[in-house]
Amino acid sequence: MEPTRWLAVGAIGGILSVEYGGWALLTFITGREGLTGAQQRFFRAGHAHAGVLLVLALVYLRYLDETGFSEPLRWVAGGVLLIGALLQSGGFFLHMLASETAAPSRGTKLTRSGALLIGAALAALAVGLATA
Repeated sequence: MEPTRWLAVGAIGGILSVEYGGWALLTFITGREGLTGAQQRFFRAGHAHAGVLLVLALVYLRYLDETGFSEPLRWVAGGVLLIGALLQSGGFFLHMLASETAAPSRGTKLTRSGALLIGAALAALAVGLATA
């Protein structure tokens, strides 16, 4: 089984969900029961991060095969990147639900955790490419 192929399928599926999120955002903004200004900002941030990070994942997965990583390690590296992307963008959505958006919440912790996972995956790719 090729990890980069199946992880790319997951990333593309994620991009399809981002497209739905854009439709949902438009519905919320133009609907009667719209979002507050703070909620709109966090929804947009989560939506934008998800889209950009999933496109990054597709590029990452193209390079992952050029490393000397074993198949299980490629699954782990690609999985860590995708999980990090989901956590980072998902944290914005979770924070959007917090009653006090100016204070740290579980969402901000989730966003930071996702960023750490993305950083670790990118560092692993850099090392793998440099040593291949």
